[in-house]
Amino acid sequence: MTAARTLGPQVGHQLGLDELGEPLRETTFVVVDLETTGGAAATDGITEIGAVKVRGGEVLGEFQTLVNPERVINPFVSVLTGITDAMVSGAPTIATALPAFLEFARGSVLVAHNAPFDVGFLKTACDAQLIAWPGFPVVDTAVLARRVLTRDEVRNCKLRTLADFFHAATTPDHRALHDARATVDVLHGLLARLGNLGVQSLPELRAFTAQVSEAQRRKRHLADGLPNGPGVYIFRDGTGRPLYVGTSRNLRSRVRQYFVASETRSRRVERVGLADRVDPIECAHALEAQVRELRLIAAYKPRYNRRSKFPEKAVWLKLTSEPFPRLSIVREVRPDMVYLGPLRTRRQAEAVRDAIHDAVPLRQCSDRLSLRKVVRAACALAGIGRCGAPCEGGTTPEEYAALVGLVASAWTGDVRPLLQPLEAKLSTLSGAQRYEHAAVVRDRIATVVRACARMQRLTSLRRIAELVAARPDGAGGWELSVIRQGRLVAAGVAARGVAPWPVVEALLATADVVDPEHMPLAEETERLLDWLEEPGTRLVESSDPWTMPAFGAGHLRSYLGDLRRSADPFADRRRLRVDSRPARASA
Repeated sequence: MTAARTLGPQVGHQLGLDELGEPLRETTFVVVDLETTGGAAATDGITEIGAVKVRGGEVLGEFQTLVNPERVINPFVSVLTGITDAMVSGAPTIATALPAFLEFARGSVLVAHNAPFDVGFLKTACDAQLIAWPGFPVVDTAVLARRVLTRDEVRNCKLRTLADFFHAATTPDHRALHDARATVDVLHGLLARLGNLGVQSLPELRAFTAQVSEAQRRKRHLADGLPNGPGVYIFRDGTGRPLYVGTSRNLRSRVRQYFVASETRSRRVERVGLADRVDPIECAHALEAQVRELRLIAAYKPRYNRRSKFPEKAVWLKLTSEPFPRLSIVREVRPDMVYLGPLRTRRQAEAVRDAIHDAVPLRQCSDRLSLRKVVRAACALAGIGRCGAPCEGGTTPEEYAALVGLVASAWTGDVRPLLQPLEAKLSTLSGAQRYEHAAVVRDRIATVVRACARMQRLTSLRRIAELVAARPDGAGGWELSVIRQGRLVAAGVAARGVAPWPVVEALLATADVVDPEHMPLAEETERLLDWLEEPGTRLVESSDPWTMPAFGAGHLRSYLGDLRRSADPFADRRRLRVDSRPARASA
């Protein structure tokens, strides 16, 4: 670990509100950059911290340290950053490096390029180490660049592009200290531009970054009186028509952001401009809010919601009820048929259908076939082995029924027999070095696995007549949910010090009645499954066992990653071996 080099006077106290108005030339900035093992702060770790402290254009000090993330670094990340497992094996862990950095940055304004990424990792590390986040004011040079520079000047606002534009002394190379030094030059270049626009202090800088229109500010009163708890909010226009449905853990805080935060997306600006009122729906906890949001979007179809608006457009793959069944894409489900789904789009359904046809020679024609007589001559698919030709008696009803049974059992249970022909074809193509064709087969295997896994997962919860589950609410209480046949029918909270069982009994007594003929929204059931599978969730009671097929598609999800690597000869990023070199040319 490299200690901070002190090159000048330091600021030793946290900024107060009265100090935030000081000129930018007197403000102390700490420009920070992190290298990590990946892009998710919740699951990935920090491998390097680099920071530069500046004030008035003068560098006051630098901080740099490698960090042992206590996990394996992805080879792709190592190639990108040059940081390997061997380099960080003897480095300090985040428990040592983080306090040292926070002390270095104390009393300053934090600056980063794409600040949510770096600050998000730092905040997550503080939470993991039980360290209170100091609450630094944060400046994002990427946001500043989008406000100050035009497309005629820079093609994008990546750090490398901005460093070249401002002629930074250091070239960014995905090492923390080098990138931080380059960001310092970018910051100084942007501040010089801002000075010409009359931005001279930190409050003016933050106001310039926000750029909230006066029309937005005038509607801040729409957030007044909204509750601070979880729930759903509905933007409505002057006629009461829903414009947008959203959800939040804190309704008032979330809605206020629409009127006090900058926004460059035209649809959101347009929505705020049309909004005449915001209706809140309080919910017991975040899960209930998410479910209500899905239901309201499906019911209202607001013009500014893009996702989950048309659940009725979901499609299914059906085995038809005929002497020689075939695969058909439909939008309605009947109880006496065999289906795979729901599938999100018709294109996805067609991909699954083509994958199954590639594995099993089911007929693809739409003719009505008879068991008693030959209907017509077989088509070209029979000649290339893609169909058993039941139309001309090439397959007996028993043999064809076995193929249909294999497909039906894969949808609801063991998917392996359906995948075996595809895996054999994949192996043959890979062995023949026909990698492009092998990739097509690989993708078809993945399509079948994912479709079957989703259906089996949804079906596992829909089979349960009634299930009660609980999660800690983080304050010593319990979030409670009652689920019937894949639908949330009651939700409540047993606060700290309140006995949970009376709350559960009250929820059961007042829960919604479910119509077994009415299938719940697939998105709702998936949201419930995600909640149930989160660490900490407890099953309180269940009317039926919660089971999955022993050899179902769900257990093959990790296999998909291995499959992708096996079909791609360059997935491990090894150099190709040189068998021979051209002879050296002679003079």
